[in-house]
Amino acid sequence: MRDLPTGTVTFLFTDIEGSTRLLHELGDRYVDVLGEHRRLLRQAFSRHGGVEIDTQGDAFFVSFADAREAAAAAVKAQAALASGPVRVRMGLHTGEPIVWAEGYAGADVHRGARIAAAAHGGQVVVSERTAALLEGRSLRSLGAHRLKDLSAPQTLFQLGDGEFPPLRTLHATNLPAQPSPLIGRERELEETSALLAGGGRLLTLTGPGGSGKTRLALQTAAELSEHFPDGVFWVPLAAVSEVDLVVPTTAATIGAKDGLQAHIESKRMLLLLDNFEQVLNAAPTVGNLLRECPNLNVLVTSRAALRLAGEHEYHVEPLPETDAIKLFTERARAIVPTFEPDQSVVEICRRLDRLPLAVELAAARVRVLSPPDLLARLGQRLPLLTGGPRDAPERQRTLRATIEWSYDLLDPDERRLFARLAVFAGSFRVQAAEAVCDASLDVVEALVEQSLVRRWASGRLGMLETIREFTLERLAESGEGDAIARAHFDHFLALAEEEEYDSEGASAAWLDRLEADRDNLRAAMRGALDAGEPVRALQLACALGHFWVIRAHEEGYGWLTEALDRARDAPAKLRASGLMWAGSTIFFTRDLERAVALGEQALELFRRLDDKRNVARVLDRLAAPYGMLGDPEKARELAEESLALLRALGDRRASRYPLAKVAADEYRRGDRERGIALTEEALELAREAGDSWWAAGLLHELASMAWEQGDAARATALTRECVSLGHELRNAWTLVYGLGLLAVLAATEGAGARTGRLWGAVEALEESGEAKLDPESRSRYEEVVFTARDEELDAGRVEGRAMSLDQAV
Repeated sequence: MRDLPTGTVTFLFTDIEGSTRLLHELGDRYVDVLGEHRRLLRQAFSRHGGVEIDTQGDAFFVSFADAREAAAAAVKAQAALASGPVRVRMGLHTGEPIVWAEGYAGADVHRGARIAAAAHGGQVVVSERTAALLEGRSLRSLGAHRLKDLSAPQTLFQLGDGEFPPLRTLHATNLPAQPSPLIGRERELEETSALLAGGGRLLTLTGPGGSGKTRLALQTAAELSEHFPDGVFWVPLAAVSEVDLVVPTTAATIGAKDGLQAHIESKRMLLLLDNFEQVLNAAPTVGNLLRECPNLNVLVTSRAALRLAGEHEYHVEPLPETDAIKLFTERARAIVPTFEPDQSVVEICRRLDRLPLAVELAAARVRVLSPPDLLARLGQRLPLLTGGPRDAPERQRTLRATIEWSYDLLDPDERRLFARLAVFAGSFRVQAAEAVCDASLDVVEALVEQSLVRRWASGRLGMLETIREFTLERLAESGEGDAIARAHFDHFLALAEEEEYDSEGASAAWLDRLEADRDNLRAAMRGALDAGEPVRALQLACALGHFWVIRAHEEGYGWLTEALDRARDAPAKLRASGLMWAGSTIFFTRDLERAVALGEQALELFRRLDDKRNVARVLDRLAAPYGMLGDPEKARELAEESLALLRALGDRRASRYPLAKVAADEYRRGDRERGIALTEEALELAREAGDSWWAAGLLHELASMAWEQGDAARATALTRECVSLGHELRNAWTLVYGLGLLAVLAATEGAGARTGRLWGAVEALEESGEAKLDPESRSRYEEVVFTARDEELDAGRVEGRAMSLDQAV
């Protein structure tokens, strides 16, 4: 074994940029150029104490005992190569790797390689851990980046001067961070990537539960991120059991507000539809999307193929034996750092048929059981699987037996909680587990340590679907299923009702919490409907009214109408609320006639109940669709009646909604002074109520009025406050209108570059599908923005389109 640095080690990874292109350009000279490149690099490495670990083609992997020497070697190597023609990307990372016969292993090795892959030719990129050891060196922060190993965001630095394009890291993606790098699967990763990059538009990874389909798919998607400039999106379907929810779930995931197909259109995008087996009847929808969206690619994980034209099926086999042993070893060393594999580990992996999930479950037990003890315990549960190919059902039985074995090793409290946690769909917060399942934090932690429950990067908890299937059976057998389901429903109803019912406001934090628990909310409503309790389902659907209106109007309309249809005997007030929210949600799809019809039904019921507060709410909500249907007089009449009722009730704060509509009508009719004054009054009421969302909209209204009256300074100040609130709320509609108006105001000042940057940010937001300017506003804004179009404006637009929202704001 080589004399490798141990303890804290700094890795240097290098790779030639565009080696294939160079080969074609240089022809026979390439061999000599490659040889000279190797000589220069090895010279720099050896002078600074580097130990060459591996060389593959045009790439080096070198270790150093001292981070400063590693940095010096990288700088010297780049200087030696500066004259060309070879340009080399380099990455430095420091960690405490595992040393074994083949060199180094562990997450730090993978991290270093990914950092180098993010760099450009001639650039040296350094991890935060290494940067902390390079005092006195010229370092420039490049910000936080997600690497293709799907780890949590890393702060990266550039060593030395020089200007380079943005790092080749993940962007426009929601791929979830993974707790550890992918082990093995190099061949599969290469083959799946080649299928998608080579013209295959639909690739389905099939295989039994626990075979690693999802992890391979996530890594394939990450590797291909540069091929899809419009985004790579993971759509988890494990918690979706209804075919009709596949489209709204996908639309919500990618931010499609105007319909999934309309949003994607000709975008170069990759969708990863995960756990598709339970919604296989939605396969034709995938086929339609692929036909109508020519640049869309779809990667699917499923236990069965979709059977669509053009589908490529790729069966995910168990790990090769060496990779299974490596996976077991790395997972075991995360628990016992000194762990060394022996023949028992080899035999354990064989008995588990080398299924990744089964191997991980077994490795999680090394804290209390030695490998020989593990092997003996497994022998009691699993038959020895020897010789010949195994079909999928046999592998599935192997995995099930492994989960049963893990379950048998739990103590009674752990078994009880493990079964109860099956009630959660998708993921959940530990506080929810405490409330619904009477969970002890110690027992939750024990299940996490044993890999039966996963802790995601967000801090939320969850189970792999294969494990959840097993726990659902245990929950049903326990006799606690109905009680736990009711506790689950009650918990999420309480969450939905946290916001004060009459406040008419919805905080960003509340909306985000509901978004994170959308799968649980769906499960609660579906469970109530399936249990013959549609009134309870309607109660929850109404409590989510603000959420549906702001975040998911189409899905909300579906739940509300189904619950209304099945809860004919619901109390009149609840039924009226359901009709009101159904009208509010359908309004945002621009089905104005239906919005009016539902609103009128709700109004009739609330009048019959003499519920003046809710009569006022419905009157206000009817004003907007009547106005858009071309009846401004009716809209004004409704808004004024709503305002009068609320004032009579003494509800000043709630009057901000109809007051704003009256104000807009006054301004439209020509009484601008009164229109502005009433809008300012409504804004003050919104501030009193803590309603930032409504306040942001009113700030934009006042800014637009100031712009029309030639007061650019006031318009700019108001718009900046509007944008600040929109950014705080992460509300795309507020931002697209606010940034658009700021672009107009910059154009009136003759600031071409700033106008371009702001308008570029607006265009990027619109292309994301999160929000769009209405045609009238777009026409008004463009008329000003493009009055004096020049190179400065166009260059600014390019820059603005590339900026993050934080930078734009």
